[in-house]
Amino acid sequence: MALATDQSIDRFTLAAIQDERPIGTITVALDVGRPLGADDAFGDELDALRRDGRRLCEFTKLAIDPTTASKRVLAALFHVAYIVAHRLRAYDTLIIEVNPRHVRYYERMLGCRVIGGERPNLSVNAPAVLLAADFADIRDQIGEFGGQPERAAAERTLFPFAFSLPEEAGIIARLRSLQQQRETAQQ
Repeated sequence: MALATDQSIDRFTLAAIQDERPIGTITVALDVGRPLGADDAFGDELDALRRDGRRLCEFTKLAIDPTTASKRVLAALFHVAYIVAHRLRAYDTLIIEVNPRHVRYYERMLGCRVIGGERPNLSVNAPAVLLAADFADIRDQIGEFGGQPERAAAERTLFPFAFSLPEEAGIIARLRSLQQQRETAQQ
């Protein structure tokens, strides 16, 4: 997994790397300063969440190499994005804008719920639906199922393919160490 060099910015892309080539990417957009991509089509829904005090984070621009596509790669990308957004930055609500034909997948695989009905997404010239999930619920699912791929057939979610809690703790420690090194180098 590769991270942006500056984790203090409000948008960054994570890449899953295999044999020195990217096999998947996801962009994380934190709701600070400028609108999220989903604000274009779903501004009213996002503003309602903001008024409720929710700290929004959008996962967008997901791309997986179809020749190496696997639930493990997808789960790893989502898990590291979740770690940065929720565990390190304290955002509490995941926002994902998806094509209507992908809604059931995200509901089943990540526990997302529809909060904005179908409408045009002008940036990709396709219909979109707005989904949300509470990071606290995701954290609970990771705690129960993470690191247990043998449970995937019974659970039918991405969570068994997520990292285990000890692996997550190691990732958090490494990310914090990297951030401290960057801050020290900038002084």
